[in-house]
Amino acid sequence: MALDSKLLDILVDPLTKAPLLYDRERAELISVESGLAYPVRDDIPVMLEDEARRLTDEELDAWRKRR
Repeated sequence: MALDSKLLDILVDPLTKAPLLYDRERAELISVESGLAYPVRDDIPVMLEDEARRLTDEELDAWRKRR
């Protein structure tokens, strides 16, 4: 699955309005600021807090290093 790069450029975390990072392996959009991973299902980002997964401290540290 490939998320359109133009879409990724305009999507932001609905809670913090911060940019998102794309985790291709897990099909998730990552918000380091809120510590949430939003799922991408059938190439459609699901930008709902209730659907998001809370990132572990280790995951957050790893994503901070990638930025």
